[in-house]
Amino acid sequence: MIEKIWYQNHPMLWILWPLLWPLSLLFGYLSKRRRLQYQSGEKSSYKAEVPIVVVGNITAGGNGKTPVVVWLVEELKSLGFKPGVVSRGYGGKAEAYPLLVDKETPAQQCGDEPSLIARRTGVPVAVDPVRANAVKALSDFNLDVIITDDGLQHYALQRDIEIAVVDGKRRYGNQKLLPLGPLREGMERLRQVDFIIANGGDQITGEA
Repeated sequence: MIEKIWYQNHPMLWILWPLLWPLSLLFGYLSKRRRLQYQSGEKSSYKAEVPIVVVGNITAGGNGKTPVVVWLVEELKSLGFKPGVVSRGYGGKAEAYPLLVDKETPAQQCGDEPSLIARRTGVPVAVDPVRANAVKALSDFNLDVIITDDGLQHYALQRDIEIAVVDGKRRYGNQKLLPLGPLREGMERLRQVDFIIANGGDQITGEA
């Protein structure tokens, strides 16, 4: 039902509108306020010693970020770079963090996406709910760039390049903020990222 409300303009949307619209406004206010707190220095953020590339999105749910991360890692390797990857590790539960992930690490500990990335690329991968700690865990690998799988809204970690991935078929649904729609941040956020990649479907102007 949520998918239908967000992406298919289901009649239930208009029934729930009076309840969800105020919550959506509150979510938007808190989201913007939190970002401004990090940008202004009111809240501290971590600056890594190597460039950080964030591959994320502005919508809730999966939309093909991990394949983009894998592709980006392989491209960087082919150019002579030494990349690493960090992730929050959704779906996994480790005994301790940060967790260094390799091809043998069970997905139950690190999550499906980090496990896939480690197996497909062979590069150092670290998982921690606090992504800055995951970045620090890779400090001994002499990397020259770190990619974070998801984390566009994780402003506690400073970044050098932002890549937003969009589901090329579902796009942004009704373009409303959670919980009324699928957006984690407003559409205007896309004007601030460095690149937009459409995963499937047709590309529009400004997308790769």
